[in-house]
Amino acid sequence: MAAYAKVGTEFLKDPLIWLFLASLAFVILQRRRLGSAPFPPGPKPLPVIGNMALVDQLTHRGLAALAKQYGGLLHLRLGRLHVYAVSTPEYAREVLHVQDAALSNRPATIAVVYLTYGRSDMAFAHNGAYWRQMRKLCVTKIFSRRRAETWLAVREGYGALACAVSRRCGEAVNLGELIFNLTVSVIFRAAFSTRDEDGLDEFIAILQEFSSLLGLFHIGDFFPWLGWVGRRGFNRRLRTARGALDKFIDRIIDEHMKRGKNAADPEADLVDGLLAFLAEANPISGKHREDALRFTRDNAKAMIMDMLFGGPETVGSMTEWAMAEMMRSPDDLRRLQRELANVPRVGECLGDQP
Repeated sequence: MAAYAKVGTEFLKDPLIWLFLASLAFVILQRRRLGSAPFPPGPKPLPVIGNMALVDQLTHRGLAALAKQYGGLLHLRLGRLHVYAVSTPEYAREVLHVQDAALSNRPATIAVVYLTYGRSDMAFAHNGAYWRQMRKLCVTKIFSRRRAETWLAVREGYGALACAVSRRCGEAVNLGELIFNLTVSVIFRAAFSTRDEDGLDEFIAILQEFSSLLGLFHIGDFFPWLGWVGRRGFNRRLRTARGALDKFIDRIIDEHMKRGKNAADPEADLVDGLLAFLAEANPISGKHREDALRFTRDNAKAMIMDMLFGGPETVGSMTEWAMAEMMRSPDDLRRLQRELANVPRVGECLGDQP
C-alpha cells in the first residue's frame, strides 16, 4: 500500500499531468456550459486550442478564403475566445446596425487594459454612460466645427507633402512612411498647439512601442490559466511603455495647467479642452453632482492617447491602400485624374478651400 501511495505522489508531482487534467476539465466544462448552443459554420476546432493552428492564415485574404467555404458569417474558436468573421453586406448590417448595442464592446487584451488605464479611454470603454459622455465631449468640444477651423493652418502640411511628391514624379516614393510622419507631426502640433517639434521624436518612439505592445501576441489573452508564461518580460515592457507615456503627457498637462488658457480661447488645443472638462467634473469646482460621472487625470491621459495614437496608422494605412488600389485599376485612376483636373488649385498644387 505504501508503494502505491509513493507512486501516486510521484505521479501527481509531474506538471504535465496537472496540465492534462486542467485541459480535460476545461473541455468538459465548456461542453456543459455551451451545451448544444448553435454556432455559425466554420473550421472544426481542436480540443483546448480550438482553431489556433489557423492564426497565421487569418489575414483578410485567409478570411476571404474561409468565407467562400463556410459563408458570410463563420465561427472560429481561438483558445477560450469565440470569434466571428463577417464578410457580406447582409450580416454586416445585422452586426453593425440591428444588433449594434449587443456587439458594441471591443474585446480588450491584457496590454489594452493596462495601457488604457483600465479602459479609461473612449476606444475601449464599455458601452454605457461613461462612453456616451466621452463621445459628447469629443463632438461638442474636441472635434467641433469651430475647433476644426483652428486647425486649418496645421493642415497646410498636407499640401506641402503633395507638392513635394509631385516634384518627384517618376521616382520611387515611400508614400506610407511620408504620410505617417506627416500625420504624426500634424496631430502633435494640433493637440499641443505647438509650432515646433520639440519632443516629437520622443512621442514617435512611445507611439511605436505602444503599437508593438497592442498588437503583440500573448498566450494569456487566449488561455488565461497560461497567463504566467512570459509574464515577467511582457509586464516589464508594459510598465516601461506606460511610464514613458505618463512622463511625457504629465509634463504637457502640467505646462497647460500653468498656462491656464480658457477652453473657449480660439487658440486652445486638445489638452486645454480636456482640462476644462476635468475641472468641471472635479468635486472641488462646486459643479459636481452626485449622479455625475467622475473624470480623472487618468481619463484625460487615456483620451489624449486615443487621439494621438488613433490617427497616424489609420490615415497612413488607408491612404497607402487607396493609392495601391488606384495603381491596380487604371480605369479608376484615369477617372480620378479627370475629376481632379476640375478642382481649384493653389499655385501648382490642389487645394480644398474656395
